[in-house]
This record gives sequence, C-alpha cells and structure tokens, in this order.
Amino acid sequence: MPIRPATAADLPAVAAVYAHYVATSVVTFDETAPELPFWQTRLRELGERGLPFLVADVDGEVAGYAYAGQWRPKPAYRHTVEDSVYLAPGRTGQGLGRALLGELLPRCAKAGARQVVAVIADTGQDASAALHRAFGFVSVGRLTGVGFKLGRWVDTQLMQLDLTR
Repeated sequence: MPIRPATAADLPAVAAVYAHYVATSVVTFDETAPELPFWQTRLRELGERGLPFLVADVDGEVAGYAYAGQWRPKPAYRHTVEDSVYLAPGRTGQGLGRALLGELLPRCAKAGARQVVAVIADTGQDASAALHRAFGFVSVGRLTGVGFKLGRWVDTQLMQLDLTR
C-alpha cells in the first residue's frame, strides 16, 4: 500500500478522519473537530520544519494518516517529537497503522528527531499501545484522569522511543 507525503488535496479527507474520532471517541481530547484551515497550517508548519506528514493511500482514498510534531513548544524540546496516527473508520486491522508508523519513524530521524513520544488515551483497548510497542516504544508513565470527555475521566499512557539506539 502506498504511504506518501500528505498534500493539500488530502486534507479534507484527513480532517474527516480526525472529525470521526473527535465526535465518537476519547482517543483525542479535542471536543470540536478542527476545520480545514487548521490542517492547512499544520501541513505547512510541519513541512517548514522538515517533519513528516504522511497518508496511506488505498485505491486513491486516504485510509489513514500519521505525522510528527514538536513535543512541546519550548526550544530545548526541538529534537523531541510526538507522533499521531489515525485510521479511517473501517480501516483498522489491515496493517495501515503499522505501515504508517513504520514509514514515519525513519523520517523523524532524518528530520533530526532523537526522541519520539506517544500520548495514548486509555480507552480500555490496547491496539495503539501494542502498535507502538511493536516498534520499540516503552511505557514511561501514566497521567491519571487528565481528560474528561464523553462523560468519563480518561488516563493517558506515555510511551517513548529513542531514535538514537
């Protein structure tokens, strides 16, 4: 399956994928889906920093996406990124997450990242954490009850991958 850099033409589909998770799940703590201009800015800013924003293109449709953005805004964090991987509804369990993350990580290293952090909402399912463990991420902590969405308190698991090893 082709994994390729995202383009402006992909952004409406990216926005729709993310909007699905905003509306139906706690995997993101956003409560309002960002509009297209947000995604245009995100694509531009990541490109300016040389950070990857990828899509899984299946039969001409965006079946998922992944990107890495700076972990925190302070300058000393400039070599640490946070990854995000989202799959279109109905596209889970097809190896797309593995393909996206597998392509994202070497591109992060090429962009100068040394550490990758994953912030994973504790949904009671292990798929995201298992995906990250498969690539060598280790659990480095848990933040308890830090998000409130859809009527419940949600923990986040922090995972980290050292790209220098």
